[in-house]
Amino acid sequence: MTNAEKIGIEIPEILLPRKDVDLQKWAVIACDQFTSQPEYWERVSKLVGDAPSTYHLILPEAWLSRPDKAERIAYSQAKMREYLNTGLLEPHKGFILVERSVGNSIQTGLVVAVDLETYNFNKGAQSLIRATEGTILDRLPPRMQVRRGAPLELPHILVLYDDPEFSVLKPLLKQKGSLPLAYDFDLMEGSGHITGHFIEDPQTLDSVIDHIAGLLDPEKYRERYGDVDQTHPLLFAVGDGNHSLATAKSIWEELKPTVGMNHPARYALVELVNLHDPSLTFEPIHRVMFNVDKEFHQALLAYYEPDILENPAATFEDMKDAVLDETRSGQRVGMITPEMYHVIKFENPIHNLPVGTLQEFLDKYLLDNPKSHIDYVHGEDVLVKLGAESGNMGFYLPPITKDNFFKSVILDGSLPRKTFSMGHARDKRFYLESRRIM
Repeated sequence: MTNAEKIGIEIPEILLPRKDVDLQKWAVIACDQFTSQPEYWERVSKLVGDAPSTYHLILPEAWLSRPDKAERIAYSQAKMREYLNTGLLEPHKGFILVERSVGNSIQTGLVVAVDLETYNFNKGAQSLIRATEGTILDRLPPRMQVRRGAPLELPHILVLYDDPEFSVLKPLLKQKGSLPLAYDFDLMEGSGHITGHFIEDPQTLDSVIDHIAGLLDPEKYRERYGDVDQTHPLLFAVGDGNHSLATAKSIWEELKPTVGMNHPARYALVELVNLHDPSLTFEPIHRVMFNVDKEFHQALLAYYEPDILENPAATFEDMKDAVLDETRSGQRVGMITPEMYHVIKFENPIHNLPVGTLQEFLDKYLLDNPKSHIDYVHGEDVLVKLGAESGNMGFYLPPITKDNFFKSVILDGSLPRKTFSMGHARDKRFYLESRRIM
């Protein structure tokens, strides 16, 4: 077995448009962005017009409820065949080194194909590639309709690997000047600049694969995660686009009995990004409980008794400082009620992250109290406003740290839904490369 097979990597034949295609019109943002802002997609439609574009090859999720959804899917698959049959897409065997401006940083990634046989999105998975958050199975069928029968795939999936020493990218970036240029242009709608370089030389490709495989060295693995079981190590964690990767996996499982193991649908095109890339920020997602009764507070304390402590805080900032103070032991979350602020401390937490410990109670409470409901909010101002309203309660959560990210997936499995947000909508991946899957 080669190193590539051991780590679930395939060297793909990547398809890119001919040189005469306007790449600013060709590349569009991931279909699951701006779902509540259909005007964004209307602007994209007007900008693109009839020009060759990945816009014609996808179904924006803002339109999933439209009555013409089936017609749009048929249209997108017909366009895929048209682009293939007319020679609009040209093949390039290898990886692509991607550099993209994200905020004030440059995000560096590698476009590769991953083996779906090494990926499992189910709870408790011990596969080489794992989901970082729980997969919502109800979200798969409409995505499967889009992929089923499609001759091409277009990736917006970001898969993370944990390389604090940047051992994979350092050698590549040193020789970037000698790598052939794949693309270099500004993305539409103010989403920054993107540059790609082909990695085609067999020796360089082998070196990249060997460096990725080196992340599984038992001693290095132990240094990063402590004395955990290495029987089924974690190499890749899905950062963005887990439902798209889960869709690819589900379609592959459908096809496998009739097409055998040597089939392009066995693989999925993704961009690998180092967890420690300076562009990656993990913003916490807070919780607000609505329509909770007076017994909610006591039920929370009783659930974790005797391993819970509660202290008042004079202001939101005092509460926040206490939650974020890394010198203190235990896990802490902030609680906002209509009356005051609180700091909750879990003395013997049942999960590796505070969000996991808290969510266990919230899920149980919601199951027992169907009149209550939960929302997941990003901004502190929104959290404070909603948490202080009568009948509500807000929970302030600390951000997940990069040093704790993979270890939490290893120890706890998929993180609770809405644990973190990775960047803003405009910074999400654009469709640009494609690959045959039929």
